[in-house]
Amino acid sequence: MLGSAVTRVEDRRLVTGQGRFLDDLGADALAAAFVRSPHAHALVLDVDASDSVDVEGLVAVYTWEDLPGRAAQPIPVSLPHPGLIAPRTGYALANGEVNHLGEPVVMVVARDRYIAEDAAERIRVTYEPLAPVVGIEAARHAETRVHDDVPDNVAGVIRQECGDVDAALAAAPHVLDLNLDIERSMAAPLEGRGVLARVGEDGRLVIHTSTQVPHAVRAVVAHLLGLADADVDVVTPDIGGAFGLKGVRPWPEEILVPLAARLLRQPVKWVEDRRENFIASAQERAQRQHVRVGFDDTGRVLGYDIDICHDIGAYSQYGLVVSQNTSSHLLGPYAVPAKRATVTALYTNLVMVAPYRGAGRPEAVFAVERMMDRVADHLGMDRAAVREVNLIPTDQLPYGHGFRGQDGREVVYDSGDYAGALKALKDLVDWDDFEGLRAAARREGRTVGIGLAAYVENTGLGPYEGARVHLAPNGRVSVATGITSQGQGHETVLAQVVASELGVALGDVDVTTGDTRGIRYGVGTYASRGAVVAGSAVARAARKIKERALQLAADALEADPDDLELVDGVVRVKGTPSVALPLRTVAALSNPLRYSFDEEARNASRFARALAEDQPPLADEAAPGLESLAFHSPVRSTFANGIHAVVVETDPRTAEIRILRYCVVHDCGRVINPLIVEGQIHGGVAQGVGGSLYERMAYDQDGQLLNASFMDFLMPYATEVPPHIEIDHLESPSPLNPLGVKGAGEAGVIPAAAAIASAIEDAEGFRIEAMPLSPDGLFRLRQLFAAGEIEPLRRERR
Repeated sequence: MLGSAVTRVEDRRLVTGQGRFLDDLGADALAAAFVRSPHAHALVLDVDASDSVDVEGLVAVYTWEDLPGRAAQPIPVSLPHPGLIAPRTGYALANGEVNHLGEPVVMVVARDRYIAEDAAERIRVTYEPLAPVVGIEAARHAETRVHDDVPDNVAGVIRQECGDVDAALAAAPHVLDLNLDIERSMAAPLEGRGVLARVGEDGRLVIHTSTQVPHAVRAVVAHLLGLADADVDVVTPDIGGAFGLKGVRPWPEEILVPLAARLLRQPVKWVEDRRENFIASAQERAQRQHVRVGFDDTGRVLGYDIDICHDIGAYSQYGLVVSQNTSSHLLGPYAVPAKRATVTALYTNLVMVAPYRGAGRPEAVFAVERMMDRVADHLGMDRAAVREVNLIPTDQLPYGHGFRGQDGREVVYDSGDYAGALKALKDLVDWDDFEGLRAAARREGRTVGIGLAAYVENTGLGPYEGARVHLAPNGRVSVATGITSQGQGHETVLAQVVASELGVALGDVDVTTGDTRGIRYGVGTYASRGAVVAGSAVARAARKIKERALQLAADALEADPDDLELVDGVVRVKGTPSVALPLRTVAALSNPLRYSFDEEARNASRFARALAEDQPPLADEAAPGLESLAFHSPVRSTFANGIHAVVVETDPRTAEIRILRYCVVHDCGRVINPLIVEGQIHGGVAQGVGGSLYERMAYDQDGQLLNASFMDFLMPYATEVPPHIEIDHLESPSPLNPLGVKGAGEAGVIPAAAAIASAIEDAEGFRIEAMPLSPDGLFRLRQLFAAGEIEPLRRERR
């Protein structure tokens, strides 16, 4: 089954309307709504709810003063980091101060959402507005503060260095400086966040929430509400997209809704509306980058110093994960002897930053790949040739880069063929023949350009993931794992792993994800880790079952386990397929009951009676049944890699940017399901196009979001996404897990901005230093170029 382009088993249920999303649940629940701050920065002087009490159907109103115990404390930092020198987090409900637009101040619970919203509108909150800090420049100058006790607005600093950077730059024949900029964007999932909580008759708290990390939510909510983990169940229903946004642990609403359910002894539900998603959910990107690079006449980079300021919003609840990811990905597939990276995380009065598909990596690739293009331009060299000079040779892998990654360990590239990937891309996009296409387009009055960008991405992040696999006497296999699925096809991929290991039909495997009742310990879905870590755990668990099944069958058939094989749901003797046992019979045999209730149990009883007189029915230290719990804990991340090329056409009058071709060469190790991998790449490229050409959060100087709806926030339609993405797969199996796989979920988005900027620059003939770039932005750049305020490209070949 591994390597087969199997269509997704979950699709029939989802496309026929049988999915169960958060808002499909809790028809009997009370509804919550929130009064949210209309200011980016203000003191909360008074909350007057007196006018709301007359609303029929109102059940409760909560402010910070009503929160008990730990629920009234600041939300914990979920991922501490040694570079986080001034951690600051918010409260579930504002405690005297709000620090971003949309911060929750009051929670209202009523019979239904309409009543809850009506009551919320009647609550009068008195604010004293304070000067907000909006944008990186405002934060850097620190004329105003986000938090009074953080005078420089610096949340943390990550510094990494390898080699003598100052000496390398001083000795380099050529030195260039670049100033780059990437703006804020957002995940905008089809389904917003949501929480449903109820207390069962046994007192257990059951939380349904659209999260990527159910076990983490269980742990922190139990802690904040004074409960034991064992008294809380967290269940993730179907999720309509997450992209990192739902990996925050926990959101204020994930504390407040369960708290209300416990206090009221009734189920309570909240589902985020679209405006709340715009103004109150996490965002990402937002970096100013300064790159100083030294290189020789051949284009070989001798050293670089990259200094980045990162807007992380008002709170550092998620630690410095995104900043760390940027820092540790400023390496690319290149062997640079001396390198330094400094990322300064700055507080602003905007919503907090949390991972959004790519999670700091697109920004890093933008810096490094724009640097490579600038080196090529300065020397008049082909852009692909400059990259080729700097690539890490395959015979040097595994390759230690000297920097440390998100897991705190040294970045060590495990496997890959970077030169092979570049060659494959050049062939795929017809790189060497592009000048002929450019000339033909010019004769037609059209302007086209080509760009490329390479990347290496850490995937399969630890610390672990687990899987429980059970083979039932009816022949069906059930799998439970701690990861969640938001459209990645986990049910199919994990079923393929089990089917391959146990020799059963794909349709006989049932996969459950994101339910703490199915497996006690889990980590979750993020950082392209599903197939790598959970898939490896599933493989380990299935192999344990296979080993015991072969031993049981060997005893029953009086054969050597090494002479047996599992094929099509049957254990049979190699070369003598007629000597066999159905796997379901072996499953029944593994549980030596003293009675039979079906044909398989009767068959198992027959074999059980054949055992020696002094042999116990259940072997020492064996458990009844064919069930196994296994965990995979990777020693370090795997590293996927790839390279993208894009051909664009820029309209000479309207400045519209149209993508003519988009080509991807991708290496995620062993490919379990090429159809799903290609789907992941397609989705990532679509988001990369959006982040490159359309999507930006437009805040004014007061911290008000000016485009907080899909009427104003530009997203690419199907007409703007390349209709055909050309993909070539390379496979460099990873030695770090039993499947040899690497992650693929974020690959499509990571190099997109850098590749598209390279292509637009190539078409227009002047430098592109900021993304996203919309048609009006390109129009303004053309005006500046005509006025001599933007430097032209130096190379003859554009």
